[in-house]
Amino acid sequence: MDSSRPLALVTGASGGIGYELAALFAEHGHDLVINAEDDRLEHAARRLRESGVEVRAVGADLRSPDGVDHLVAALTGLALDVAALNAGVGQGGAFVDTDPDDDRSVIDLNVTSTVRLAKPLLRDMVDRGVGRLMFTSSVAATMPGSFQSVYNASKSFVQSFAQALQEEVEGTGVTVTSFMPGPTETDFFRRAGMTDTKVGTMPKDDPAQVARQAYDAVMKGRGKLVTGSAKTKAQGVADRVLPDRVKAAVHRRMAEPGTARDDGGR
Repeated sequence: MDSSRPLALVTGASGGIGYELAALFAEHGHDLVINAEDDRLEHAARRLRESGVEVRAVGADLRSPDGVDHLVAALTGLALDVAALNAGVGQGGAFVDTDPDDDRSVIDLNVTSTVRLAKPLLRDMVDRGVGRLMFTSSVAATMPGSFQSVYNASKSFVQSFAQALQEEVEGTGVTVTSFMPGPTETDFFRRAGMTDTKVGTMPKDDPAQVARQAYDAVMKGRGKLVTGSAKTKAQGVADRVLPDRVKAAVHRRMAEPGTARDDGGR
């Protein structure tokens, strides 16, 4: 990598919010290390190189310890200016019906890999006295996730974890930012098996808009931000005051399997 340019890591960068974040870093002159587990990663890397920056693509499934170790090894000797821990996965359906392996996959990627990656990245940044660490949280972190119970709980973990780290690194020269998108037009809901739900079929936020707001937040050193449309931001405000039981009931109406057919024009 060109040591004269800043360097950014983005996980989950083959599409959606992650790709849009990587594109913004490239646009602003960052060389990139991008990660994903799917075959779209190399295509994303080729597109990003058109910005004139160096891009290293590291294919690794962060749900596995070996995948995390592979990515950490690929970062050896590199001084990251920004690290965006964005990779995540969801799973819809009633908890009693979902496959335990799918539940574990959500925890392994959203929680375990986030912690395992944050440790070496943050240690290096604190040692150097400079760096920006960002987490893709979610407005789901603020509400009980009826019919998305493990996913919402995983994002509550990420949100709490990020805010704790913000306090721990105060005064070190390192900043920690969590951004909280709402439903966004990505592959998330298809992969989560939620195409028959109201939230899976409703209009969603633009990932480029979400990424732009997140990029601005991390570069300004902000602690957290609800990102996306005015509707999503209003939801973030409402979630601060609504009782958990109400939020759980609202989430059920959005995420329960079969609710898509109730959305016909209403």
